[in-house]
Amino acid sequence: MIRVFAATLALVGLSVAAQADPMSAGQRTAERLLRGDVGAIWSALTPEMQESFGSAQNLAALRDDLLAGFGNEDAILTERTDVQARHDVYTRVSRWTETSEPLELVIVFDDAERIAGFSLRPKPVAAPSPFLDYETRATLRLPVDGDWFVYWGGRDIDDNYHAVDVGQRFALDLLVMRDGQSHSGDPSQLESYHCWGQAILAPAEGVVVGAVDGLPDQAIGASDPANPVGNHVVIDFGNEEYGFLAHLQHGSLRVAKGDVVTAGQEIGLCGNSGNSSEPHLHFHMQTQPGLGQGEGLPAQFTHYRADGVRVDRGEPRKGETIQPAE
Repeated sequence: MIRVFAATLALVGLSVAAQADPMSAGQRTAERLLRGDVGAIWSALTPEMQESFGSAQNLAALRDDLLAGFGNEDAILTERTDVQARHDVYTRVSRWTETSEPLELVIVFDDAERIAGFSLRPKPVAAPSPFLDYETRATLRLPVDGDWFVYWGGRDIDDNYHAVDVGQRFALDLLVMRDGQSHSGDPSQLESYHCWGQAILAPAEGVVVGAVDGLPDQAIGASDPANPVGNHVVIDFGNEEYGFLAHLQHGSLRVAKGDVVTAGQEIGLCGNSGNSSEPHLHFHMQTQPGLGQGEGLPAQFTHYRADGVRVDRGEPRKGETIQPAE
């Protein structure tokens, strides 16, 4: 049984926290939800969330349905808070009486400290992969120049929400951070984001086997789930290694299907097309050229720096600032 009440749970981006103590706010909201204080929860919902439920009675019924399936919370295993796309996100993993697997409660707060989304579901686990010991055959350079922040990256769920997906098992989301934020100025404007319009580069020599350039960039707060990768380029590196570079800016592609590219060649600009909450670059490799086909492959990049330390060959991880090594 899974209940997800808002589409704000896979946010990308980082900014100043919406409130001074999101941990306490999350704990307080969780306890109200669990003890059935529906009136307090209802009054704290955003108008959009209230509209999605319809009434406090419907919210109460859904809460009762959840607890009927999962039982009662038995023990809290972990708690944490993150800041994603100007939202505080409280995550709590617990044991429950009527299920053998831990459950994950996620509560999302907007910048007015209102509840913008929440979910209670079995804790996601990384998809199994036969490629955990795989060594990338292509010689990959980073697909960007300058300093970029790894927002999602790594092999564990806590570092990389993509890991639940077989094809995107080892994916990366990259953006540019300055003074602890991904933007300056008006956060509702795409041009305010530091990575907007930055050059995106071919990570290795190969042949372009897919190129889409006609999709619009999404306004902040909007997304296009029907076209999840948005404008993108797929490069065949050989040896059944295909690289996907996604969410590119509308009209920015410098390559077309059939082109041969070299490592470091500009292929387009960073944008916000597709299913994206703010401008960033998504990159992953898989064994087939079609999205959702085949299986994800580790992408081991060469000659870069992570938090100032030279890496001759490695996989960038969440929280690192990376740049090509000179």
